[in-house]
Amino acid sequence: MKLSFSKYHGAGNDFIVIDNRKGVFIPEQNLIKNLCHRQFGIGADGLMLLENEANADFRMRYFNSDGNEGTMCGNGGRCITHFANKLGVIGKQTRFVGIDGEHEAIIDPDSTVNLRMNDVQNVLVDDEYCLLDTGSPHCVCFVKNVDKVDVEREGRILRNSLQPELGGVNVNFVEFVGDKLIIRTYERGVEAETLACGTGSVAAAIAANVRKNSNQTSYLLEAKGGALRVKFEKIENNTFRNIWLQGPATHVFDGEIKLV
Repeated sequence: MKLSFSKYHGAGNDFIVIDNRKGVFIPEQNLIKNLCHRQFGIGADGLMLLENEANADFRMRYFNSDGNEGTMCGNGGRCITHFANKLGVIGKQTRFVGIDGEHEAIIDPDSTVNLRMNDVQNVLVDDEYCLLDTGSPHCVCFVKNVDKVDVEREGRILRNSLQPELGGVNVNFVEFVGDKLIIRTYERGVEAETLACGTGSVAAAIAANVRKNSNQTSYLLEAKGGALRVKFEKIENNTFRNIWLQGPATHVFDGEIKLV
């Protein structure tokens, strides 16, 4: 069987995206893990399926590079929106369903994709970190020099020790530089540092607002893979709504691979 796919890049994350509206592709853990393998497969941080959804334009299913179905991926949501537009499934605006519920997205003329995230409540603030769920569970640690953090070691420790009932957390190390944030992320499912993380950027922006008790509701975040902007409305200290993740989504190439 030959599998057609597209490769996308979204501000530091890369994805395999498959049109699965006919249900031909059966997502099996080892198969997805092998497709995402950077030496022996196509190579990606994750794999997404665009599927039919009766009450929306489409359904997004996201799988981590370890082959397991994951929680919401913000950069993935932006890339699959671009993919759906390329297929002619949608125009410049869409409403789709992810594992965490319904999302809206808008494609700007410059190909920036704006993704509306779910409301966030219950930001837990500790002396060392903040915990919150932005479609995926995140820990945000504020540091003085993010470049000096051993993200692989420190991230792995926190990823496995916090909220084990949720399968652990993603871990973000964030530095304030003026009004912007510099971010590095250890992602569960990838089990390594990635060049960017959409839901992590949303978590970092909200945690920054809470940590500084700030009126700032728009943040530029710089990751190793590129820049993202997060905007939101603050209702009270622990409630945020109308959250938008903004950034580029780039179609890299289309391909075909033989499944054996």
